[in-house]
Amino acid sequence: MLLKDTLSSLDFFSSLGDEELDLLISFSSISSYAKEYIVHYEKQESSALLFLLQGVAKAYKIDKHNNEIFLHYIYAPSLISDISNLKKEKILTFSNVSLIEDSKILAIEYSKFKEFFLTKGHLCVEFTNEVIAKSNQLQSLINREFIFSSVAKVAMMLHDDLDMFNTLKRGEISLILNIQPETLSRVLNRLKRDNIIDSKNAKIVVLNKEALLSVYEE
Repeated sequence: MLLKDTLSSLDFFSSLGDEELDLLISFSSISSYAKEYIVHYEKQESSALLFLLQGVAKAYKIDKHNNEIFLHYIYAPSLISDISNLKKEKILTFSNVSLIEDSKILAIEYSKFKEFFLTKGHLCVEFTNEVIAKSNQLQSLINREFIFSSVAKVAMMLHDDLDMFNTLKRGEISLILNIQPETLSRVLNRLKRDNIIDSKNAKIVVLNKEALLSVYEE
């Protein structure tokens, strides 16, 4: 698929006309990357605004003991870059980002995107929505790490990241949620007893999404 066709098919760029799309394409590119590719490291400066077009990525940090601290998953299509200051010409990365599966990434020259689009009122709503979505991810992270109980942590992942939950091993899920494997098993059994989830072919199936949501929103 041509770059123009790819961009016009995305909700984020769907409001642009042909001339605006051609202008955007003049300072944009799409690249394919293999699973486990490191998109960027924490505290790097980047001149490109990055969108995940296909695939799944993982945002994480490394603590002083060299342990990986999981932050959140990034699902296509969505913004990869973290925007903290619109006045600067480069983007300072907040976390490490690596690919969970083979992916395609759109790179847009950030300074020109601001000059030709944001400063002229184009794509401002779409861009703001992406930044708000990033902020919501941070709020979810704070809840998960500092406020939620073990039951709420598991319920949130089952609600928001069910496919990933069923892909990962139980030990990996325990590390992500910062709980013991035994605790994870107890929580899953409790949710099964309450008829909120079930297990079929070694995969978790959600029976009642509203009840699952209420577990961590109450």
